[in-house]
Amino acid sequence: MKAFARFILYTILGWKADNFPLEPKKYVVIAAPHTSWVDFPIAILYRISQGIMVHFIGKDSLFKGPFGFMFRMLGGFPVDRSKNNNTVDAIVAEFNKSEDFKVGLSPEGTRKKVKEWRTGFYYIAKGAGVPIVMATLDFQNKYIKLSEPFYPTDNKEEDFKVMKAFYKDVQGKKDKM
Repeated sequence: MKAFARFILYTILGWKADNFPLEPKKYVVIAAPHTSWVDFPIAILYRISQGIMVHFIGKDSLFKGPFGFMFRMLGGFPVDRSKNNNTVDAIVAEFNKSEDFKVGLSPEGTRKKVKEWRTGFYYIAKGAGVPIVMATLDFQNKYIKLSEPFYPTDNKEEDFKVMKAFYKDVQGKKDKM
């Protein structure tokens, strides 16, 4: 499966990519900008090509109907965004019960244009005591770029400046930045 994903992503689609950090074994991956449904299959191909499981959360409607099993099989967790379900605490608990756990989230929380990032990913990382790895799908250059693990401090405002700087000049599928 890994070789097949590499063939599609790198040979057929023409992408290039950094490698996921092998250490530490646990971290939160934030991917931005999230501008199109196309981000998901590219990210899944990339993850498979790297041979690393990165779980993800998605709106609960994706996990219903005939394709729900597929999203779970790919490592997804459904979230009902209409209720306050303590999603941060639930994901922190997943980190705490595993020796090797990674979860990918969009800090924007949606494919729509937003002025401010959501903060759940930050509080997950802080609560689990794990770093954040920034990732981007740069469609202009067909390049998947990852940062070194970034450990959040107690200064959220400064941390967000550092993280947002990573995404400067990155073009999503549908540019909105």
